[in-house]
This record gives sequence, C-alpha cells and structure tokens, in this order.
Amino acid sequence: MSSDMKERLSAVLGLLRTAVQWGYIPTILYLGIKKGADPGCPEVNIYSILWQ
Repeated sequence: MSSDMKERLSAVLGLLRTAVQWGYIPTILYLGIKKGADPGCPEVNIYSILWQ
C-alpha cells in the first residue's frame, strides 16, 4: 500500500472514529425517546433528561 493511500485511509478512519464518538450517545437517546417508555415507567422526554 502506498503512503498516499495510508494517509487517506488514516484520515477516513479518523473521521469515522470522531463521528462514532460524538454520535453514539445522541443516537441512543434518540432511539430511547422514539421507542417510548416501558409500561409502568415514567415518560421520557427532553425535559426529563436535562432537568432531573
């Protein structure tokens, strides 16, 4: 593999790593809010997450 290709691969993997690190928790929160609370649990919304 040429050094140019290694640099490109490194840059792409760096961007992917950053996207996963910054996007993981917001994605989990979105999926939890979208699905809704289990029966018997309090409703989850943005207000309850930010101000408990």
